[in-house]
Amino acid sequence: MTNTAVSRRSALGLGAAARGPRPVERLRGAGEIGRVRLSWKGEAYEPLVDHYAVYGSRSRGFEIGPATLLGKTVYTYFLHDRMGGRRQDWYYRVVTVDAAGNRSRPTAELAAHSAESVTVSGKPVATVGSFDHKTLELALAPAGYAQYRTRFPNGVDYTYGTSSPGTDWSYIQPGPSDSWAGNKASRTTFRFPLESVPTAETWLAIWLVDTHASIPGTIQLALNGTPVREVKLENGGTRGSLEGDATLPSTPLKPSYVELALPLSALKAGENVLTIDKQIGSWHAFDALGVFTP
Repeated sequence: MTNTAVSRRSALGLGAAARGPRPVERLRGAGEIGRVRLSWKGEAYEPLVDHYAVYGSRSRGFEIGPATLLGKTVYTYFLHDRMGGRRQDWYYRVVTVDAAGNRSRPTAELAAHSAESVTVSGKPVATVGSFDHKTLELALAPAGYAQYRTRFPNGVDYTYGTSSPGTDWSYIQPGPSDSWAGNKASRTTFRFPLESVPTAETWLAIWLVDTHASIPGTIQLALNGTPVREVKLENGGTRGSLEGDATLPSTPLKPSYVELALPLSALKAGENVLTIDKQIGSWHAFDALGVFTP
């Protein structure tokens, strides 16, 4: 073969194709509540990558195969989620698959773990709903969003110990982008008692089953009139207004989590009032909400 032919072959990428796809590099894992975010560096065009196959196991030294395949992605990242509130330790490997079906050698094994939720490590002070990736025990669930304006014309106002999740806490909170709720902001109020002001950190946990895919918006949190934080919600699957069980296989729902410390200076003995204002974006669907101490 002439030097010119070799150069032309190289230019067409045929030499790279003959070698097969390259393994990904810099595989990393970041633990969050209920999930691990994997990321890596991949070369998409030498040769053309069809997808990345992500494998995982709770056991070190696991074998790659259908039983350990977590999923496939065309991106250089993967979210392994729905792990629940307890810390889980996992081991991961990634394989590059090119357009011809050729597979790279697997990456070295990566150890990573999810973060433990305050719903596991803490002591509940007041809660509504079960932290189980389901909306089904809440009012209007799983698909009664159109009744929100009639059932909760002034928003949700829930008192722990008196109110009932099945009648007094809506599974969905709309935003100004939702015509079915009147295209206006909404407020969810959670009232809970304290015998005395805690001396240790007090945490708020809000678990969501799903949010709108493109305009989940933000929530503004306040405690006894004191602003706590504005939280930008994650993009979801846009099915949580119609489906209420994110534990089902192949569910389109995308759970997300908000856990943060409440300011001790804003807490008081007696009734405390937490407000969740939705002034931007579309709906979010609740799994559960709770206040916890260590």
